[in-house]
Amino acid sequence: MSSKESKTRDAICALGAKLAARGLCPGTSGNISARIDDGWLMTPTNSCLGRLAPATLSKVDAKGNLQSGEKQTKESFLHLSMYAERPAAGAIVHLHSTHSVAVSCLADVDPKQPIPPITAYYVMKIGNLVLLPYYAPGDMTLANAVKEVAGKHHAILLANHGPIVAGKDLESAVYATEELEETARLYLLLRGNRLKILTPEQVAELHTKWPQ
Repeated sequence: MSSKESKTRDAICALGAKLAARGLCPGTSGNISARIDDGWLMTPTNSCLGRLAPATLSKVDAKGNLQSGEKQTKESFLHLSMYAERPAAGAIVHLHSTHSVAVSCLADVDPKQPIPPITAYYVMKIGNLVLLPYYAPGDMTLANAVKEVAGKHHAILLANHGPIVAGKDLESAVYATEELEETARLYLLLRGNRLKILTPEQVAELHTKWPQ
């Protein structure tokens, strides 16, 4: 095992524990993956992100076949679909975090912009969030739906399910997911009030300075 792979294993476990400590992945929900030289590391199926062990993480090859460790997350197809459209992505985080899931269940949000540009940091870290329709857990047609939008969106909200976010590395993916969750919480707190959101010009300026 290379030192880079060993460090990646440790980072997945440390960041998983961080997300669990914040209450963003209740029970055995949520999964994390990271690109390595000869495939990907993924959290095992039915694992608690707060109790991961570096040695038991799933290692899969370029085709998604398990090479070592415990059986990979059953949502690995979501990760692989997103990596296929985002070759520069180094990591992906998928959570069932409360406020993001709550927004994904609202009937009156715009699928092309389920959360408006409330803050600069949301625009900088998330960019253009998109909401996909509901698919049953394990439905492989969801992979195709993800592939259709992943090239233009590094953050996707799955209806009645939760967010999946790609980043250039593990920390970027985790921090963006946390920013999405906090903005979802803020949006829910503000619903029913008149919002003063960023203007299209302000959003465009942020996209120019911090492209996703």
